[in-house]
Amino acid sequence: MYSFRSKKNQVQLSFPYRDVQIKRGADPKEQYELQEELGRGKFGIVYRCIEKTNGLSLAAKFITCPKKEDRRNVEREVEIMRALQHPRLIQLYDAYENGKTMCVILELIEGGELFERVIDDDFILTEKSCTVFMRQICEGVDFMHKQRILHLDMKPENILCLTQTGNRIKIIDFGLARKFDPDKKLQVLFGTPEFVAPEVVNYDAIGYGTDMWSVGVICYVLLSGLSPFMGATDPQTMANVTIAKYDFDDESFNEISELAKDFIRKLLLKDIAERMTAEECLNHEWLKRKKANLHRTPSMDVTKDNLKLFVERWNEHPNSPYVFDKSSQSIIPDQNDSSTSP
Repeated sequence: MYSFRSKKNQVQLSFPYRDVQIKRGADPKEQYELQEELGRGKFGIVYRCIEKTNGLSLAAKFITCPKKEDRRNVEREVEIMRALQHPRLIQLYDAYENGKTMCVILELIEGGELFERVIDDDFILTEKSCTVFMRQICEGVDFMHKQRILHLDMKPENILCLTQTGNRIKIIDFGLARKFDPDKKLQVLFGTPEFVAPEVVNYDAIGYGTDMWSVGVICYVLLSGLSPFMGATDPQTMANVTIAKYDFDDESFNEISELAKDFIRKLLLKDIAERMTAEECLNHEWLKRKKANLHRTPSMDVTKDNLKLFVERWNEHPNSPYVFDKSSQSIIPDQNDSSTSP
């Protein structure tokens, strides 16, 4: 393991920095031995693989690119990941273009999705453990934003645990990520309904706060097991998002601290300019490392039961990225989605 030193602590990268350039016309199978399939999406398949020269276990994502636009999307993802060398973010190892197929070699993350981990019978979910996860998420997002990159698809399935027993997480899937110039107006018409910010639905200018809204939704779900804006249909969900109305009335919030609720309130604000930045989140009292009042927080049994239902629903009906068609006010699946979990 290799160290990445920050101001406050020392954490680790899985391998040293690699200045990845896409290898054109090369076959990744010459350098990597493919093993079992790990995941499959609409346009991609992920395999476990081993680098032949050093035995390192990695994940190989193969993406079919029938159109030039498909190839450009993968090239953009690779370019963005080259700038994201941080222990809280999945790391890029190698990339290939071979005919109509592109292959991205990624760090192998074997702990599964964060929400799958916290609903495990062996995991004791407490507010204190939620702060541990949320702090790491904010560290990853803070680094992204300081590189002027927006993730734009922050949601539970894109947060994985590094191992099946530890509490370290990684943010994955930069397929929808964009470079961001604060001096230029950027608008997008894609996202995941339950986690997308109001400005995306309204086709207004987006920014760093767009990711922070999604972080706030993730935090709300993690603490309660409930989705704050979910309606009976996706359009109803989007309508709820645009008015930014939610509450803490459910019994799952009975034992949750006012600090936690304050943290969420300062993220789920309709005005993008009013939301906390990732750095401000890390300085919020709720995420401070030394909090005696959270050391003995009760286990969150109601939340855990809710989360089990949330994960079950999510698995039955995967909430893939959507494109919002403003002309017909409809929501359609994103046909360029190549996301698969490594």
